[in-house]
Amino acid sequence: MIKEGALSGIKVIDLTRVISGPFCTLLLADMGAEVIKIEPPKGDNVRNQGEFVDGYSAYFAQFNRNKKSVVLDLYQSEDKEKLKKLLKNADVIVDNFRPGVLAKMGFDSNTLSSINPRLVQASVNGFGSEGEYSQRPAFDFIAQAISGFMSLNGSEKTGPVRTAAPISDLIAGLYCAFGIVSAINARHNTKKGQVVETSLTSGLISLMAYLSAEYFVTNETPKKSGNDHPILSPYGLFKTKDGNIAIAPANDKLCYVFLKTLKLEYLLEDDLYKTNSLRMINRDKLNEIINKTTVLNTTNYWIEKLNQSGCPAGKVLDMKEALNDQLVKDTDMVILSDGPDNRKIKMTGFPVKLSETPAQLFRSPPKLGEHTEEILSKINN
Repeated sequence: MIKEGALSGIKVIDLTRVISGPFCTLLLADMGAEVIKIEPPKGDNVRNQGEFVDGYSAYFAQFNRNKKSVVLDLYQSEDKEKLKKLLKNADVIVDNFRPGVLAKMGFDSNTLSSINPRLVQASVNGFGSEGEYSQRPAFDFIAQAISGFMSLNGSEKTGPVRTAAPISDLIAGLYCAFGIVSAINARHNTKKGQVVETSLTSGLISLMAYLSAEYFVTNETPKKSGNDHPILSPYGLFKTKDGNIAIAPANDKLCYVFLKTLKLEYLLEDDLYKTNSLRMINRDKLNEIINKTTVLNTTNYWIEKLNQSGCPAGKVLDMKEALNDQLVKDTDMVILSDGPDNRKIKMTGFPVKLSETPAQLFRSPPKLGEHTEEILSKINN
């Protein structure tokens, strides 16, 4: 049974396309906001990309469930007027155009505020709206490269490696949704909207975590460490009788637990391995010793032994294994949505669980222009 969502009553005008912006508005829609996706006559480009289910893009479906589709040509003055009418009663407008494009269409920040002073104006861009990078074309691969993020992935042997998922698009969308919800809350006090901006590069830079913290202290660029941890040892992938295992002893106590489970705790008395700093210096030797023990038994054997002892350990699952794992079933992270003509489309579920106003599937991904008449008839009456 469909419940009222946490953002029910919030109306979002969504001018975004492809990934970063649609992911932002997806998060709002999953929580119950009415998201009206404004598409050009040819539709969002993603409608024609990725794998298809009977001619329907699963890629588009994943990022655009729970939304309504309205077709407007914003290069036509008549359709611009329709957008203005929609904005008068909206709470949020979101775009992921290059900075300045929306203003050239006649919708700069001052104009939007004059249309609706309570409007939250949110945008996702590549490199910020000011400065020498602002007008460059932006893609996830480039953002990963110039943010420093890519330089930390991989190993010295592989060189820089990008993440498989478009992480800069996704984190920028996530931050934008967070900024929008924050601005809506602030509006309770100010009675006014405000501008919310996130960028692909800023999002990635914020994720540097302890890596940037270490750099600020040492002024030294962190080295690529592959599957090893950049500041902890032992930690990473280790060989087993039938594959490998991910093991994460994240502090000295867990390091002792880990090595004791392997009956190697005596190593902590060795001058080479007494402290984490020493273990980092001598990591290759330590990993070699550990691998000689872990390879004697299977991955499942060590997963059971290590988790029982309190040391985090797990198998490296491929996509098929992960999406069919019991964990995914227990957390409802794969859901079924209706597609065109009631065809079912699998997609990932809702990572944030709310007890009273949960994220849910309110409506199927829309056909192009499916809600144009429904939405525009309301503003013309």
